[in-house]
Amino acid sequence: MLTIGIGVNDMALAQGDREAGNHFATRSEVIAKNGMVAASQPLAAQVGLDVLKNGGNAIDAAIATNAAMGLMEPTGNGIGGDLFAIIWHEESGQLYALNASGRSPQSLSYDRLMEILDEKGEDDIPSYDLLSVSVPGAVDGWFELHERFGSVPMSDILSGPINYAEEGFPVSEAISSAWRGSANFLKNQPGAFEETFTIDGRGPEKGEVFKNPDLGNTFRLLAEQGRDAFYKGEIAEKIDAWMKENDGYLRYEDFENHSSQWVDPVSTNYRGYDVYQIGGNNQGTAVLQMLNILEGYDLESKGFGSEETLHLLVEAKKLAFEDRAKQYADPDYHDVPYDILLSKEYAAERRELIGDRASRDLSSGVDVMEDGDTIYLTTADKDGNMVSLIQSNFRGMGTGFVVPGTGFSFQNRGELFSLDPEHPNVYEPGKRPFHTIIPGFVMKDGKPWFSFGNMGGGYQPIGHVSILTNIIDFGMNIQEAGDAPRWSHTGSSQPTDSADEKLSDPGQLSLESALGFDVVRALRSRGHRVQVGNSFFGRYQGIMQDHEKGVWFGASESRVDGQAVGY
Repeated sequence: MLTIGIGVNDMALAQGDREAGNHFATRSEVIAKNGMVAASQPLAAQVGLDVLKNGGNAIDAAIATNAAMGLMEPTGNGIGGDLFAIIWHEESGQLYALNASGRSPQSLSYDRLMEILDEKGEDDIPSYDLLSVSVPGAVDGWFELHERFGSVPMSDILSGPINYAEEGFPVSEAISSAWRGSANFLKNQPGAFEETFTIDGRGPEKGEVFKNPDLGNTFRLLAEQGRDAFYKGEIAEKIDAWMKENDGYLRYEDFENHSSQWVDPVSTNYRGYDVYQIGGNNQGTAVLQMLNILEGYDLESKGFGSEETLHLLVEAKKLAFEDRAKQYADPDYHDVPYDILLSKEYAAERRELIGDRASRDLSSGVDVMEDGDTIYLTTADKDGNMVSLIQSNFRGMGTGFVVPGTGFSFQNRGELFSLDPEHPNVYEPGKRPFHTIIPGFVMKDGKPWFSFGNMGGGYQPIGHVSILTNIIDFGMNIQEAGDAPRWSHTGSSQPTDSADEKLSDPGQLSLESALGFDVVRALRSRGHRVQVGNSFFGRYQGIMQDHEKGVWFGASESRVDGQAVGY
């Protein structure tokens, strides 16, 4: 079979544009001694860096950056959404994981949901409907992180975001583009979307200064009164009243009873590196399953971007995503069979299903959504603490439902429940839906090594595996690993499908154009349906610790507005 690609040893020779000789890198890594923040909005990254410089730790900086991101990139996140985080705590020498995702309304039963959907003529939970709104978990996540690991007052942490909300900030280029599209679509939703998120009924232009004083006021309440302002106080009361007025389903009691959950991260070892994810009701387990399958192949010898390497990556994704569609659900309602899914023996069995041709008939091997906007950020401090944090509204700016005076839009994560009563991810009151957002973390020889992640709905496991194989198998640095040409695949079974759904089509493989038409032609000869471009390939940030040199290396997404900053 034809193998086309660029070998690791050839990269420096092939590169003529960059002095450092890293073939795919658009810019150098950021290197700093005392601390680092990487985020998809430069001003938000600098908010986190200010917290580090003023005595805060990586956990404080992550909260500040996330708050600023909700203001500055509302097209991907905000306090109307959920959060997951993995934390390396240097003093205790342990890795911690937090599931700060919210639950469905207690007052809405499965039977009543089905009646409402029938009345609306809907086969699934609609994206931009109050049926898709679950309790926002991000704020509780912040306070859980702060209570356990924070080092400076929340008033100090939120002072930067409050100032930007009240005084305004210039909107960056890629965010402006997404914002204008979402604003045009959502401005007529019930509530205060238009007055909160538009300027004269439109989204802000690149460089236009935008203010969100209502969000600034919400941040002030949180700084002064703590998490109870959101879940038991003024904000919860406003939401309860608005939901009742607009035939919504969340109630004060849903907020009052909400709590985040500290969990044990799931992991696997890939070629000597311990890779960690958060399991349960998110798709992080798919990353580990893909790596277990790929470990059986010598990817380095096959070459980065080769037709053979890409074929193996796509087929491993298809296999893992069939299990993702059937087995990943709220662990309070479903016992996810990690002992099987993450075993090397199971990976070997699944690997046997990979042939020379694109597969088109697969199902889960265990008997028992593609789009979405998100932000990922990572922080590190002088003491060695690291945070890998991901946060999302799900679909862009979420539902577009804004309770007047609050400054944020509700997520539509509840859309990702299945309606099949036999499915582990079936809708139930008080249950957490399936999540696409996943933070990643890697340990090497018992030491924290790499905190990383990428946004992008169902693309995220693909992105995680691509970054890790680029670094571990193909020898790239962490900026080059993100800048290298990407691939994506859609068409796998979904966690919203029925329990008996399976892959019956090769799906759609998308490649960035830099991979070349020879690779496209070779993959098509294997039966893959390939398109060039015209897809979403995620957005990435990462921080790596070099213990020998005593420094941090930072990387951020070069395709959009991202920035890594350190001091």
